[in-house]
Amino acid sequence: MTRPTDTADVDIPTPPPAAERAFLGGAEGKAAYADAIDRARTHLVESFASIEGPYAGTDHEALRDRFEEQPVMPEDGESLAAVLETVADDVLADSVRVHDPGCVAHLHCPPAIPALAAEVLVSGTNQSLDSFDQAPAASVLEERVVDACCALFDYPTGADGVFTGGGTESNALGLLLARDWYCETRFDRSVRADGLPPEWTDLRLLCSADAHFTAKQAAHHLGLGENAVVTVPTDDDHRIDLERLDATLAELEADCRHPFAIVATAGTTDFGSIDPLDALADRASDRDLWLHVDAAYGGACAISGRLRPKLAGIDRADSIAVDFHKLFYQPISCGAFLLRDGDRYRLLERNAAYLNPERDDAAGVPNLVSKSIRTTRRFDALKPFVTFNAVGRAGLADCVEYVCDLADAVAAEIRAEPSLELCCDPELSTVVFRYRSDRLQQAAERSDSPTEDPIGRVNHAIRDALLADGEVLLARTEVDDTPALKFTLLNPRTTMSDLRDALEAVLDRGHALEREVIDSA
Repeated sequence: MTRPTDTADVDIPTPPPAAERAFLGGAEGKAAYADAIDRARTHLVESFASIEGPYAGTDHEALRDRFEEQPVMPEDGESLAAVLETVADDVLADSVRVHDPGCVAHLHCPPAIPALAAEVLVSGTNQSLDSFDQAPAASVLEERVVDACCALFDYPTGADGVFTGGGTESNALGLLLARDWYCETRFDRSVRADGLPPEWTDLRLLCSADAHFTAKQAAHHLGLGENAVVTVPTDDDHRIDLERLDATLAELEADCRHPFAIVATAGTTDFGSIDPLDALADRASDRDLWLHVDAAYGGACAISGRLRPKLAGIDRADSIAVDFHKLFYQPISCGAFLLRDGDRYRLLERNAAYLNPERDDAAGVPNLVSKSIRTTRRFDALKPFVTFNAVGRAGLADCVEYVCDLADAVAAEIRAEPSLELCCDPELSTVVFRYRSDRLQQAAERSDSPTEDPIGRVNHAIRDALLADGEVLLARTEVDDTPALKFTLLNPRTTMSDLRDALEAVLDRGHALEREVIDSA
């Protein structure tokens, strides 16, 4: 190539020194990458995975003080070895150790080792799923993984889906499509082109009182407002009450409101309760409503022959949210949104000349960006692909069944302990309970101030004390307006012995704290 004479005096830039040592590629870059990954692995094993206990107990004020003096964007860097030493000492040492059997607080799983290996490949290749030419193999493999997920939930031919960052995004996507579909079919209105119809103030969606808060969050983000969400009371098992649902639907119709979707929950956050999906599908079908199932937690039952009947009717849902970073044991983030009728993606599809021109659609080129509310998106589908192929569906099902059985076993021990109260029989792998000794119950009955409820104070204090000691990481919630404690069992390495130790710690703290609370009353 001949260089034009009028640019002969232009300075030609040369790559900066950092280009060789800080980026993958070239001999120096490949060696630097191998060294960096090896050092990170060593710190992860030695400064994180080898320490006993779920957490060091450091409080937020101490952590803020520690990081206050830590430079974030220094003018000149130092060796990666020194930086990783700092991270090991100041970050890893005070991170929650999700692999520890005493970490039983949240729907926050220990990631499977095959998935961690896949995560290295996901980050190193840095594929972006918004166009085929940025992620060729990744785009096609995600389609295959989505097809397998649709088959897992018995969706028919023509179903489709996309990987998401988790249940929040999946629920929002489902309700976005539900709203737009309803407005198109009922009001002949394209929300994408023309905005919400005049009737938008009467649009309503229904869910149980125990449904995840993201139903209301989605209504807010969709411009409907949280008041558009009608919550229906639950039964004694914390499932949506069908009689109350029928009455609520009748009231809405009598008031000339427009219910457009029912959000069912397959695994509530607190109780793991699964709404009666078949019955909800009947009601949605009878009234031509969209049924979205939030199966972020309970969707993993689909891989187990024994647990699968709990999801009966999920195949009739218009859309499903499923999280792989819960009971499928994947690193955060990893979720999926599944759509029973893939043609309904037309409600949000769009083409951009630089990403997915229409001629690519005509040629059958994968067009994943039109299925997502994100543009740039990671190749998270690789993680469950690697895990399923390494562990097998049966191996993962064994883990899911084990933690559910463990929940039943520890619930029986709580039921038998006089100073503990089991708040609900477990449906999946969460166990909600309280410290509630006879003496504390008597003190609560004497108290005439709801803000000074002795039972609530003691249970809050138990959880806080165990966190500060780093002994057990418990979750907290409220049942019937009274604070409660919660085991969220996801770790297949947690044993009954671990949970007995945790209960003993709860009882020890409870006995000591109740004396303080009662004596100070």
